[in-house]
This record gives sequence, structure tokens and C-alpha cells, in this order.
Amino acid sequence: MIKISRFLLSISFLAVSYLSIQLAAQAKPNVVIILADDLGIGDVSSYNENAAWKTPNIDSLAAGGMSFTDAHTSAALCTPTRYGILTGRYNWRSSLKRAGYNGYSTPLIENERMTIAELFKGHGYQTAIIGKWHLGWNWQLEGSKEITYDDRTVPVIDFSQAIKNGPEDQGFIYSFGTIASLSSPPFVWVENSRATSIPTKVSVNYDEKAFWRKGPKSDDFNHVDVLPTITEKSVEYIQKQAGSEQPFFLYVALTAPHAPIIPTTEFIGKSNTNAYGDFVLLVDQVVGQIVDAITGDDRLENTLIFFTSDNGQSPRADFDDDELPLAGHNGSYIYRGKKFDIFEGGHRVPFIASWPGKIKPGVESDETICTVDFMATGAELLGVDFSDDTAEDSYSILPALKQENRGKPIREATVNHSSDGRFAIRKGDWKLILWPGSGGWAFPATEEDMKGLPSFQLYNLRKDPGETQNLVSKFPRRLKDLKTLLEKYVNEGRSTPGSPQKNDGPERWPELDWMDG
Repeated sequence: MIKISRFLLSISFLAVSYLSIQLAAQAKPNVVIILADDLGIGDVSSYNENAAWKTPNIDSLAAGGMSFTDAHTSAALCTPTRYGILTGRYNWRSSLKRAGYNGYSTPLIENERMTIAELFKGHGYQTAIIGKWHLGWNWQLEGSKEITYDDRTVPVIDFSQAIKNGPEDQGFIYSFGTIASLSSPPFVWVENSRATSIPTKVSVNYDEKAFWRKGPKSDDFNHVDVLPTITEKSVEYIQKQAGSEQPFFLYVALTAPHAPIIPTTEFIGKSNTNAYGDFVLLVDQVVGQIVDAITGDDRLENTLIFFTSDNGQSPRADFDDDELPLAGHNGSYIYRGKKFDIFEGGHRVPFIASWPGKIKPGVESDETICTVDFMATGAELLGVDFSDDTAEDSYSILPALKQENRGKPIREATVNHSSDGRFAIRKGDWKLILWPGSGGWAFPATEEDMKGLPSFQLYNLRKDPGETQNLVSKFPRRLKDLKTLLEKYVNEGRSTPGSPQKNDGPERWPELDWMDG
């Protein structure tokens, strides 16, 4: 009788333990990040009263949640921003000091570095990335063979072999997508480290508006169908996870409205502006379909959805013919510059968070946040503390989402980076740019453009959001304080509290020459 009682007690204990595990799992929210590609803050109509079109689905997400008006990417272009999202670390601490990656690039994220996917996976989550990777991986090559496309010589890839050091090695249990932007070959879908089809042809398109480079293309890869395919795969994944007892983390990395600017047939002409406007409306529909897959299922009520972009609007959006300005549209809204630039238009982006019952609907926040903050936000959701060598630049924005009155900003300061590797630091109302020009494509960009300009730029963004009045000569103390703080962040290998860490790559690089002045 005693043995039976102990047996029943053991069974009861196991049942209670299992129930506790299930309840704990249910308490953890699903987390979904939808990342647009080259979408400017002014391209979303809820952010821009003068937008030439309406983005009803993104606007609806904003109406049901919180919109951040002072949100930034860590860099003004694709690859470095994505590095920051996944690692919680500024990209310039990695081996990538400027520019971005192409479809043949090797991995940027070190295998020993923790990613946000590994964070969630380690706490019982299913994890997935669907869409654009753009952080490099190792293709299996056919020895030392090379092939030349126009003026570019690249290695010959054995597409029958699995890739290495890709999403699966960075914590993603499921992955489906492209290695880089739709302008960068090879054009092949890779699912769980294997190509879904072997390329049999070479694809090229030199049209200015729908541009992609020459390179291998598989039969199941059609540029126009890429965005709909990402949408379909994302919805399928969400529907599958709705029936699971585990929470999930899904990173949907869209390929649009980045070039090639190729809206599907039903969207051509829909914006009454140009093909870019039509493409933005397609992106809006995609966001709506993914969000609807979540909100339309009661089992997914406990889901935190983020929507943002990897940088500002691309200079390619206007096609050099002023179509959008003539329509009264500015993809950078009231801000100066675009993608690639250190000015606000390069890295100030739409950022929306929705979480029914947790985030009040229709709220705006002017808290300064950055896309490197996803990592620390996820950690606080899970009740996790990082070691000092993890997420060195990430702050949790959970207090802002909950509208907690902390009495001080979440971030001490925020560092931004341009395509040329130029730095800016923002603290409070003040922004210091450690370069006389844009650091990207916008004027002034060349040596001739910058001749005679002050070495630094200092702006009060509250009074001058368009960065039109350089106050560097009027506030030397402000310049010194911000420069000293940035030097501290660089030298200590972190911008959050903790023990100093090392930056990767050389100890010094040319873009840091301002530290000697």
C-alpha cells in the first residue's frame, strides 16, 4: 500500500510539474519581428501626414499598439543593422567597419557570439527566420573554380551541398530565404541550409528601376514572386505554431521595398506615384497578411509583434526623376538624408510594437530607442541576465512598452553608423556627427563637396530636426562631452554597464581618425 501511494504521489508530482511547465510556456509571449527593407519613416502614412499614399495595415498595427517617433537603426544600411538586431552589438565592433555584404560573403556573426535566436531557443522557444539573411554564410565551393559575370569574378558554388555557418548555426531551428538582397546573386531559395533547387540558368536585369546583377538562378526562383513567397511561408509557419505547446520567435526579414523595385501586377499604378509607391503598398499588404494570421487566431493572443525597417528610404526610390517629390512625398519625412547617410533620414525609422492587453493601443512614444535593443528586450521578457560579453550595446525597451515612468531615458546615448563607416552619437536633444559630410550618398559626400566645412557637425534635433544649423562652433563643451563619451564607448567595447570588452578586427581603422584630434 505504501509503494502504491508513493507511486501515485510520483505520478501526481509529475502531472503537477508538467502542468507547471505548460503554464510557464503559455505565460511566455510569442515574439515576431517584421523587418522591412529600405522603408523610410515617411513612407508610412501614420508617420507622415503628407504621404502620397495610405498604408492602412501598418497604420492599423500602430493604432492597436505603440509607435516610436525616435527609433533608429544602428547603421544606415542593411547588413550592419541586421548584425545589431541579432546580436545586440553595434556592427562596427565586428569585422565589418563599413559598407555591406553580397551573396558570396562569408559569415559576419562569430559562432561563439550569442544571438537573439539562441536566447529564445535556449528558453524553450521554436525559432525561425523567413526572408533575407544578408549576414553571410559558407557556400560549399567547387574547389578553386571561379566564374566571371561582367566585371565580377566569383567562386563556383556546389549548390547540391548544404551551406555552413548560416541561420541554423545561429539559433534558428527553421530557416527559409535568400542569402542577400534581391539585387545580389546567387538567386536561390535556401531552406534549412539546403538550396530548394539547383540553379540551371544565369539571370540578369539591368533595368534602372528593377535592377539586379548577373548571376546563377534556380528554376523555382522568380524575383517578382519573392515577397509573396516570404508572406506565404510566414503565414504557414504562424498557423503551424498556433497548434504547438511551445512559444515561438519569428523573424520575418522582408526583401522590399529594396531594389529591384518590382510590385506585383495587381499593385502596378495603385499608389498613383511611381513603382516605388506601388511597392510600398505591396509591403503594407504583406504586413497585414502576417499580422492577420496572428490576430485572427485566439491561440496566438499572447504575441508581441514588432514592425520596423533596416534603414531609411533608398536614394533609388525616386529614380532621379522627382516623381515622389512632385507628388508631395518625402520618404524621409522632415529629416535630412536617406539610406547610407549619417543624417537622420538614413537611420530614423518607423518602429511599432503591438501586444494585446500589455501595450495600450494608439500610444506614441518619443523615447530614443535602437534596433540593437531587441536583444535586451527579449532577455527581460524571459527574465534573463546576460554575461558581460553578450549584447554589449543593447537596452531593454520593455519599460517604454509598459509605459513605466523611470524618470530617465532608457538609453544613455545612441551611436549610429553610415555606409562609409562614419560615426554619430546622440544624447538627449544633441547629435554629434564625427565627419564633415553625409558619410554616404547625399550631399556633401565627396572631398570637393566637403572642402572648407567644419570637421564635425553638431545639431539640436529638438529645435532643428532637419539638421540645417551646424552649432559646432557655438557649443564647444557639448562637442567635447559627446566626443569623449563616444571615445569611451569605442575603447571599452560596450555602451552598456559592464566590464570592458574587445572590438573585433584591427585596433584602429581610418574611420576613427577623429579620436586622435
